[in-house]
Order: sequence, then structure tokens, then C-alpha cells
Amino acid sequence: MATDWSDDIAISELSDEPAISEELTGLIDRVAQAESTPHIVLNLGSVTYLNSSNIAQLLKLRAGLSKAGRKLKLCSVSDEVWSVFHVTGLDKVFHFAPDPMTALAGLQLEDAEES
Repeated sequence: MATDWSDDIAISELSDEPAISEELTGLIDRVAQAESTPHIVLNLGSVTYLNSSNIAQLLKLRAGLSKAGRKLKLCSVSDEVWSVFHVTGLDKVFHFAPDPMTALAGLQLEDAEES
């Protein structure tokens, strides 16, 4: 389950199926039900593949966050998983960071600039 890194940011470390589907479903539900939706960082460092269902879940999560005025950052993406994003054109849809700390710092800076 996602860890609240701050009042405004949650981070989740994903792994391969079936855990990734369960975690993404939980995050989608959290965003849909939350009065105060956090930005979300997904650490994909332990994910070795994505299936079409996972991609659909990522897009649904992104849409829910966008609707709430929040951001989704993906980090620590392996070459194998990156190739899926690249081939599908989703590398232009999602925001990426090399590691969790860079993703967290980026969100904090973006929030400060918007304030």
C-alpha cells in the first residue's frame, strides 16, 4: 500500500503481478474517494513487465489525479518496462524520474512554483 510521504505526496513501491494490479486498484479507489488527494509517486524498480490491464490502470490513475489537480510521477523504470512506455507512446503521457528522491523533489519544486 502507498505510504504517505507528506501531507501532499504518497509513494508506492510496485512489484510484478498480482501485486501491481492490487496496488493500482487501491490507489485508484483512494483517489476516487479522497477529499484531499495527494500527488503520487510510483516506484517501478521491482516491476519487470506491464500488461495491458496494468497500462489501463495507470491511465485511469493518471486521469483521476489530473481531475483532482494532482500529479503522477513514475520512477526507477527498468529498460524492459521503459520500452513498453516508449513503443506505446505513453512515454509522452506520463512523467518520469530516475529515482524516488528525484521524483519527490520534483513534485515539491513544482508545487512551490505553482503556489
